[in-house]
Amino acid sequence: MSDHDLPPARRDLARRYEAVRRHTLTLAEPLSAEDQAAQSMPDASPAKWHQAHTSWFFEALLLRPHLPGYQPLDDSYHYLFNSYYEGLGPRHPRPQRGLLTRPSLDQVRAYRQHVDLHIRQLIARCDDTRWAAIAPTLELGLHHEQQHQELLLTDALHLLSCHPWRPALLDSPPPPATTGASAWLRHEGGLVEIGHDAQAPGAGFAFDNEGPRHRVWLEPFEIASRLVTCGEFQRFIDDGGYREPRWWLSDGWATVQAQGWRAPLYWVDAGDGDDGARASDATSRWAVFGLHGLRPLDPVAPVMQLSFYEAAAYAEWAGARLPSEQEWEAASALPGIAQLHDQAWQWTRSAYHPYPGFQPLEGAASEYNGKFMVGQLVLRGGSVATPPGHTRPTYRNFFPPAARWQFTGLRLARDARPRAETHA
Repeated sequence: MSDHDLPPARRDLARRYEAVRRHTLTLAEPLSAEDQAAQSMPDASPAKWHQAHTSWFFEALLLRPHLPGYQPLDDSYHYLFNSYYEGLGPRHPRPQRGLLTRPSLDQVRAYRQHVDLHIRQLIARCDDTRWAAIAPTLELGLHHEQQHQELLLTDALHLLSCHPWRPALLDSPPPPATTGASAWLRHEGGLVEIGHDAQAPGAGFAFDNEGPRHRVWLEPFEIASRLVTCGEFQRFIDDGGYREPRWWLSDGWATVQAQGWRAPLYWVDAGDGDDGARASDATSRWAVFGLHGLRPLDPVAPVMQLSFYEAAAYAEWAGARLPSEQEWEAASALPGIAQLHDQAWQWTRSAYHPYPGFQPLEGAASEYNGKFMVGQLVLRGGSVATPPGHTRPTYRNFFPPAARWQFTGLRLARDARPRAETHA
């Protein structure tokens, strides 16, 4: 059966499935087979593993339980490429994914093709009752793969940053950063609704942790119209920000001391004698490694690769604070607000907790989000590595406070000034 013969809803999902799966391969294409097998740290995974795991997700949650007569390409893959789904059996240890030299990259690609072939069969052959049961999981799998597309890029970038050559992942030059002066945008607060409303007409997809929609009370606040830039963050560094404990939370200061931090993760100090980042004047002291390789610091580009600790310290130094996730979502509709979804994920001051009335998904997918709701901070927005169309104002990303290999930045907030004192 061709796509044209499918009912419209199935045809749309089948075409989006093909597009998402193709995009993963496109992102991995600049990496050599050796690049795709290596793991630079326990928190990162090899690009080869990301490609296999996203296939495993469709196989484990859809093909094995729902396609009669399905035969896995290799039963051992169920163990090798499980991530954290306890209910689906044991798995290879996460810190040792880089030791999986076998299967080869070619075999992983064959695995993807095997899964794709059978997903097409499942979409075409299942009856309407089974389709109603599997369509939400298929949709979830597409958004899950888009999350791994961003992780593939961030993990590959960390790997390449460890190489003395600091090779570029993308050949094209980065787009020029453009930003105007930052302005304080006022929100009057009050009783507001946040979160995904699954019952709203045209609600669309959301992860389980984005709902249910509920009411919260906000005091009046102000939020910056744009993200903090590299040039602004450099002033924090030049003012001794990484040497002055008064700006830092206790855990943050302990981490700075233990890890020897003195700049964001991929900033290279030309004064250290790095051949790829020699400075000719004070403004070019720093170079920044990114998807396009090592380049002189762009003072108007949003600062990225910040931990929560660094974001909070900068906000304290700047006489401001980080917004709560509720403030961020309420402010996302304010006129004049910019750089919400396409530059850097933005740390908030909110712990990653369930919303009132939260219910995890059923079955194996119940482990997707809920069990991580401890010891993490919420980020909002999206980044240069986030696939287009993947984000929305209710999206809740989350990482531990010391994590900084993602495209994470910050937006300032502050309590609202009296009307007479409010200024841009």
